[in-house]
Amino acid sequence: MTTMSSESNTRSASRLRTGSAIMALGGLGFVAYGVIFFIRSFTDSFLELGIGREQVNVTRTEIERFSPDLEHYITHLHIAISGFIAAAGIAVAALAWYGVRRGEWWAWVSALVVPVFALAVALPAHYPWGFATIGHLGLIYADTLLFVVGASIAFLALRERGTR
Repeated sequence: MTTMSSESNTRSASRLRTGSAIMALGGLGFVAYGVIFFIRSFTDSFLELGIGREQVNVTRTEIERFSPDLEHYITHLHIAISGFIAAAGIAVAALAWYGVRRGEWWAWVSALVVPVFALAVALPAHYPWGFATIGHLGLIYADTLLFVVGASIAFLALRERGTR
């Protein structure tokens, strides 16, 4: 019986490491998206990934010609948002790697709440104005799916550890 319990503990610990690593990778994916967003703020692309003439019918140059202050304001918003996206990703990755990996429920809940809250606020605004394209949200959807897989694996391992 002790051998079986030991094997079960080993499997549970392995799943917890795997789940937390996948969650951390998902967090780093959010950081990468923030970096992409930041870089695009300083290029001719200007707008977010997957946003083109179909969604916004003016270019950065046209906005700047119309109102340099408006162009500066939009750029400042892009820079600020990219920082918050990356910061949230860093928080999620750290919570997963250092807390979830150690079996801390509070870390799992916190790592889950951060992206869920961010997406619950951000995603609905994409749909009414036609910004919810795969080109625009595809990377976020893929990264969220990766994160959910990791969170699910970690959840099952945490639950198994909690029942002993």
